[in-house]
Amino acid sequence: MADVQHASEPRASGKLTLAIDIGGTGLKASIVDEAGDMCTERVRIATPVGAPPAKIVEALAGLVAPLGSYDRVAVGFPGVVRDGRILTAANLGNDAWIGFDLARALAGALGKPVLVANDADIQGLAVVSGKGVEMVVTLGTGFGTGLYLDGRLGPHLEIAHQPFRQGETYDQQLGNAARKKVGAARWNKRVKKALGNLRRLTNFDHLYIGGGNAKKIDFVLDPDMTLVSNEAGMKGGVVLWRLAT
Repeated sequence: MADVQHASEPRASGKLTLAIDIGGTGLKASIVDEAGDMCTERVRIATPVGAPPAKIVEALAGLVAPLGSYDRVAVGFPGVVRDGRILTAANLGNDAWIGFDLARALAGALGKPVLVANDADIQGLAVVSGKGVEMVVTLGTGFGTGLYLDGRLGPHLEIAHQPFRQGETYDQQLGNAARKKVGAARWNKRVKKALGNLRRLTNFDHLYIGGGNAKKIDFVLDPDMTLVSNEAGMKGGVVLWRLAT
């Protein structure tokens, strides 16, 4: 279990949410309170890409065991999710994810109620202002987006797998593998072009950029674009539960 931070006991603050982020490179988790503040340090292990869903669930159960008690679970997943069931999982390398009821499997493993949503959608819930059309972009292993109207989450659009340039998708051109292959300058040029495309597509009032590679942007963002912390993916799980209850 490499790259794991040891957690402290969570403080009492109403309902506590175990926030899990399933990424293409890492599985991360923390317990957050109703204000979205982390009550424990974040724990992390590398994602066993290609492993069957049951093995990921087993790995998550082991990862969160040291964190202590919590009341409910919110999970961000890198793909399309509907009613807790996985519809797409392009960056996890195993077609067995398609149709897998992740919410039910994790609820059985952890003994707590579970909500699952797209990871970019959850990250956006933690940062949007609730005014007008807002959009979130995540730059990490792949390329994620979330769209919101007056603070309400819209249907998830898999923009990542739409054609972008040179016969490749946004995910293929802007994911971490592409960044390493073409270098910082070319990758940043692509990101700038993609943000322009999204502006024309949605006419957003504000756009937020997160994910592990957001910090690698080296051009000046427009005034209606903001870089956000990667920790928003954890805090957004509280909002997901608030909207569901």
